[in-house]
Amino acid sequence: MNFARRTLCAFTLTLAACGGTWAQSTLVMASTTSTEQSGLFSHLLPEFARASGITVKVVAVGTGQAIDLARRGDADVLFVHDRAAEEKFVADGFAARRLPVMYNDFVLVGPKGDPAGVQGRDIAGALKKIAAANAPFIARGDKSGTDAAEKRFWSQAGIANRGSGYRECGCGMGPALNMGASSNAYVLADRGTWLNFRNRGELAVLVEGDRRLFNQYGVMAVSARKFPHVKAAEARKFVDWVTSPAGQQAIAAYRINGEQLFFPNAGTEN
Repeated sequence: MNFARRTLCAFTLTLAACGGTWAQSTLVMASTTSTEQSGLFSHLLPEFARASGITVKVVAVGTGQAIDLARRGDADVLFVHDRAAEEKFVADGFAARRLPVMYNDFVLVGPKGDPAGVQGRDIAGALKKIAAANAPFIARGDKSGTDAAEKRFWSQAGIANRGSGYRECGCGMGPALNMGASSNAYVLADRGTWLNFRNRGELAVLVEGDRRLFNQYGVMAVSARKFPHVKAAEARKFVDWVTSPAGQQAIAAYRINGEQLFFPNAGTEN
């Protein structure tokens, strides 16, 4: 195991099988801050450990960084949400296939008083109003799936100048929301992290329901042809389990205050 791979332990959350014994093998999964900060993995991975005897170490970074880790062979499984980048990862031979696993959606949150007047279902229209009002907006700017989606929405809105209130934090979803709460700024967030976020201040969901806000997640086992050292058998077991009825049921069962955060959709393409 190379040095870069060993150093992942500084960023990982290790979850072991329950019942008083540790799992017999471990795999490394590169994933997004949204899946970790939403609390999903704390619920999902012990279920997998009980079913398989395999512990998963999660490296939670932006989707772009997660894909870069997998491209270097520093992860066995990739679980992210940027379909175009995922399909390129497969096309470049780093995985044999990409499987849809679940979805949720993005929401635009902002101060309850909504000074830019964005509330509604139109994300492009909302961004135009934010730019025109020079309203404070905290962007991830970290090459994550959320960052890629946000940039796509600005492009769809035809906005080049995002206003003097636009700031990129280069940070994960939780820190971006913390900055938004402290400065009463607008923030594009995935719904899962938002529902699990406690430091909301005066922020509330203002834009939701636009079909463009759909947020699909995909899972891939990193290619053993590219990287013979990856734990291919364990990776396949995780991919098979998370897309199986048992794994899909475990995803659907994760709720906060009775509200479902992610919706399983293995076997579909959206």
